Amino acid sequence: MKKAIIGKKLGMTQIFTEDGSVIPVTLVEAGPCTVVQKKTAETDGYSAVQLGFQDIVERKVTNPLKGHFKKSGTTLKKYLKEFRLEGADAMNVGDTVSADTFAAGEAVDVTGITKGRGYTGAVKRWNYKTLRMTHGTGPVHREVGSMGACSSPSRVFKNKKMAGQYGNEQVTILNLKVVKIDAENNIVAIRGAIPGAKNGIVFIRDSVKA
Repeated sequence: MKKAIIGKKLGMTQIFTEDGSVIPVTLVEAGPCTVVQKKTAETDGYSAVQLGFQDIVERKVTNPLKGHFKKSGTTLKKYLKEFRLEGADAMNVGDTVSADTFAAGEAVDVTGITKGRGYTGAVKRWNYKTLRMTHGTGPVHREVGSMGACSSPSRVFKNKKMAGQYGNEQVTILNLKVVKIDAENNIVAIRGAIPGAKNGIVFIRDSVKA
């Protein structure tokens, strides 16, 4: 990847184009991020940079992390993420990455943690259809249904889609379009929806498919 940034999801809105059409967008506060650590092929075997996002008070930072920031000479950051960028060798500790790294019209991939929905039934979790709402089916119309044959193989196969934990997992949406950039306020408007709840942390990078 050539460029990446850490951001905070602000919510969704609409943007009207000159021809009057409406584009649904998600607003992300992208950066500013600070380069906290730089890794090189000579010392670490690969090239990468570690970005820090959002300042945090000192009392909320552990002692090992305090030493990490002290070594880099940067301010304390709440979120850290390492990116293997093609131009990592040209970046230095203390450099700032802001929203204007991206431009309107570019394609990006967005990674975030989806909303947690707790312990969920198979209908909601796997989009199973409900049982027929007729006499003799109840009392539960949203149950999983048949689990398999009774005599052979006399067991439930692995990976059977059943009720369980749903959501609260890392998801990446590929090939989304950057509609608008507000460089002054570090706001990026991305077409469509992205994973996570409001104020959730997301990682934006240039698309691998575009």
